[in-house]
Amino acid sequence: MKHLLLTLSLALCLHSFAILTPIVDSIPMSDGKKLACDIYIPSGMTSGPVILIQTPYNRLLYRANALPLGVNGNINSSNYIFVTVDWRGFYGSAHAATLNPPPQGLDGYYVVEWIASQAWSNGKIGTAGASALGKVQFQTAKYNPPHLTCINPSVAAPQFSFYEYYPNGDLRTEYLDKLDQLGFGLKPAVMNNQVYNTAWQVTESTNFYPDSIRVPCFMIGGWYDHNVKDMLEFFPAIVQRSPAGIGSQHRLLMGPWAHGGHSTAHVGTAAQGQLTYNNAAGWNDSLALRYFDYYLRGQANGWDQSPTVQYYQMGENTWHSSTVWPMTGSDTVRFYMHPDQSLDNYPPDVASGAVSYTYDPADPSPTYGGPTLRSDLAQGPYDQSDTVESRHDIAMFTTLPLTQDAVLRGNVVVHLSVSSDRYDTDFEVRLTDVYPDGRSMILDHAPFRMRFRNGYRAADTSAIVPGQNYQIALTLPYTCNTFLTGHRIRLDVTSSNYPAFNRNMNNDAAMYPNNSLDTLINPLIATNSINWDSYADLPLVGYSVGISEVTADLLKVYPNPAANEISITAPAQMKAVGLYDMRGALVLSQPVESDRADISVAHIAPGIYLLKAVNAEGATSTRKVTIAR
Repeated sequence: MKHLLLTLSLALCLHSFAILTPIVDSIPMSDGKKLACDIYIPSGMTSGPVILIQTPYNRLLYRANALPLGVNGNINSSNYIFVTVDWRGFYGSAHAATLNPPPQGLDGYYVVEWIASQAWSNGKIGTAGASALGKVQFQTAKYNPPHLTCINPSVAAPQFSFYEYYPNGDLRTEYLDKLDQLGFGLKPAVMNNQVYNTAWQVTESTNFYPDSIRVPCFMIGGWYDHNVKDMLEFFPAIVQRSPAGIGSQHRLLMGPWAHGGHSTAHVGTAAQGQLTYNNAAGWNDSLALRYFDYYLRGQANGWDQSPTVQYYQMGENTWHSSTVWPMTGSDTVRFYMHPDQSLDNYPPDVASGAVSYTYDPADPSPTYGGPTLRSDLAQGPYDQSDTVESRHDIAMFTTLPLTQDAVLRGNVVVHLSVSSDRYDTDFEVRLTDVYPDGRSMILDHAPFRMRFRNGYRAADTSAIVPGQNYQIALTLPYTCNTFLTGHRIRLDVTSSNYPAFNRNMNNDAAMYPNNSLDTLINPLIATNSINWDSYADLPLVGYSVGISEVTADLLKVYPNPAANEISITAPAQMKAVGLYDMRGALVLSQPVESDRADISVAHIAPGIYLLKAVNAEGATSTRKVTIAR
């Protein structure tokens, strides 16, 4: 019924578009079943190279002037024949469903070899497509069809792993929910295996096969995609383990892109969430066509001399390249979390203490942007300041405005010392880039379920002791972002990020009663704490520790904490002073023509602020001040 409704909706939509008219055919499989296919042949081409797309999302969609790689409806100007095929059991191939279907990659094998046998094919066949359409390319390549020449999977990797669905033990609720909506039927298998067990071990061993990729592979990914971890683990594996002569031909492109699939943000579009990357628009298509031209058309276009990796450094918004992956050149720089929720390179002066907040499962911290998939959720870079950071259930740790660029390239690892008054709870971390105007743009996120602190097997899990401190580490996905001078680095620590991750009910009972993705059965409100021995390790390139630190010896503030008035003394004449809240918003500004100033703060709400003094030459000195009454 779901496929019927989608097909009817598609038929209505197609009335408003010019429609391509392909050759319609069917392809026999190993068990005698047939898969529906559309064949698009450019006018005047009697035989040529073929780009194959295998889809579970209805091949008819491509008829609405929607062929990939920038072809759209201009098939007659293309140098390639396109073949689109519905997966077994989906849409036009629904009739091919069986109780015990052959492996999907084996179906792909027969599709490739059928294409090679057709008079309109010259035997050179490449594959393309994103997400599920990318994963099936790996599965097809695994069976090594003789006429498969090259593959071009986007935002995809072949793995099916415990961590993909339960990162640090916490279910990716919206992800599994969306996959079920799309008809993949994974929920029973995933929900029946909530801990790492033999089933996961076997599954993982059969879905990681870099030595089986025997053709050149051009992988394309995005820093806001949810497949970053799997992609960046599989790529170096195929470089190292593909047969001799093939590994060196693999290429990787990482752009500032979300996964796509809904809304206007897709791999290769300029607009991504609330940001725009104009110089990244279309890179995926232009490079993919150059790749196909080299392997399928034999063009001497220099592709064989192209860099192994091309990647986009967000923030500075520039393209870079590398001959190796993982990349080298980053140094681990430690940032400590302080009692005033600042973040800097020096340990706190106090030996102990914590910042605490309450977490109510009935009112979880909402998911807003980031690497999401479900169509009702924002996807990509979104400002967290209003939706997430204005709530009570958060601890924010923020640097002062940077006085040098901080070039991040790699995995941020957040080491938290935590405690709770419950027997189980979660901790969630979001990494954001805070702009001078106060926007806090999400880059990465990661969860941690406390019962899995010792491992993911059933024997590893146990309740925590209320009030006891525990050390946990959250490794965020690899990213490349430059925090520009004047920006700030922020870590948001909450105990929920819903519905990206399952909300912990804090009761140490069954996590998913009746295998439900989301339940609230006897939920408890938790008071959770982040202790002062918490820190984050950031992989930064050429970062000088201390250059952006507070110049406390140059600027004197009294009293601090203050109630109604602050007296400021500087070593030279000041031009102006400003008071900023911890989100970077200016709350007070006052001109000064002296080395001393008295500032009334009686009207300022209690809290922690940054006081910045500017001298006549534009040099600044900054101090943290507390207003308390």
